Amino acid sequence: MKIRSIRDLAAVVRGRRRDLGLSQAELAVRAGVSRKWIYQFEGGKPTAELRLILRVLDALGLVLDVTYDEKTAAGHTTRDLDTLIEEHRSR
Repeated sequence: MKIRSIRDLAAVVRGRRRDLGLSQAELAVRAGVSRKWIYQFEGGKPTAELRLILRVLDALGLVLDVTYDEKTAAGHTTRDLDTLIEEHRSR
């Protein structure tokens, strides 16, 4: 699934939570965040902190996979994500 916005990601989280039969409060406990944060995130909160999002994804058994969009990346060289991360860490 392509995620183009925080709202897209929030919809995936909300759908997975519901598929698992979890309330917002139960997910909050599993992820170590507040129920209010889950409520705001699922509502598309534009300033949601990435480390908290990653904790929620982990609690739901979801994985964030970053790839190049061929249309957007036209003319750019495709590179391994691990290599890119290492290059940016060394700067």
